[in-house]
Amino acid sequence: MPSRIIGTGSALPKRVVTNFELSKRLGVSERQIQKRTGILTRHWIEEGETTSTLAIEASERALQMANLSADAIDLIIVSTTSPDMFFPSTACLVQKGLSARAIPAFDLNASCSGFLYALSVADQYLRTKSVEHVLVASAEVKSPFVNPKDPSTAFLFGDGAGAVVLSQGERGIRSIRIYADGSKHRLIDLPAGSSRLPTTISSLQEGLNYIRMDGKALFRMAVKKLETAVLSLKKESSEIDLFVFHQANLRILEAVFKKQNIAPEKTHITISKYGNTSSSSLPIALDEVIREGRLKPGNQLALCAFGGGLTWGTALLDW
Repeated sequence: MPSRIIGTGSALPKRVVTNFELSKRLGVSERQIQKRTGILTRHWIEEGETTSTLAIEASERALQMANLSADAIDLIIVSTTSPDMFFPSTACLVQKGLSARAIPAFDLNASCSGFLYALSVADQYLRTKSVEHVLVASAEVKSPFVNPKDPSTAFLFGDGAGAVVLSQGERGIRSIRIYADGSKHRLIDLPAGSSRLPTTISSLQEGLNYIRMDGKALFRMAVKKLETAVLSLKKESSEIDLFVFHQANLRILEAVFKKQNIAPEKTHITISKYGNTSSSSLPIALDEVIREGRLKPGNQLALCAFGGGLTWGTALLDW
């Protein structure tokens, strides 16, 4: 039987950061920020908020929608590129925060495509019948890793978390396709802070502990890969009712929509409110779609993502 999403949840930091606030710091007008990205506001963490606290909050909401307690969960997977710490895993902290049983819990890193990668792992566990309920949470805290003096990244990223609970059902995930191309890993990366280049005074002075991005090249590659991914989805089904994309940049989304003739009413946009929240953007958008009642039984849903690595992927679901 296919894996089925039975609950969704999301969580955002309390602090809302406007374009006006960032424009003063960067010397870029509010209109320029909006024109380049489609973003009006984003949420950034404050003291006491972390990747794990956001993941726990989103997971609690997903469990509530699924009408399950944490004791019913058999596996926890957390997708993140910004864990609370290198180890233990953020998933273990989520397990503790939910007071879940002694079950498997681990992190997965596939950048902005991480939710689809985690979904694919959960799907395999459920299809082998080794588990009954899986919690997948995607949580990202990117605000500490954006260079406040770099206009290409300083206003792009936001913090947030989304979560889903999966079980078996008569309708659910029809297919998941995930890909990677490590030869282009330098298009977006965070060079320092790990074994290849540990944090030093020199790395801090050179700004190597911040996200770096080749915006123009990444834009072209994202449009190309997403367009190809959508073509594959359309070959698989001509009856897709809703497309939910990773919210990287509004210009990227609009380019793909135009090239693939996707009508606005068949999409859902959150980037104007939340910015690019990396792997958490898909489940956050999905949670909004469900709570707004946009998905009806019998609908077909397509999920699409592209991110660092490079990674990309799609999922097709029968709702």
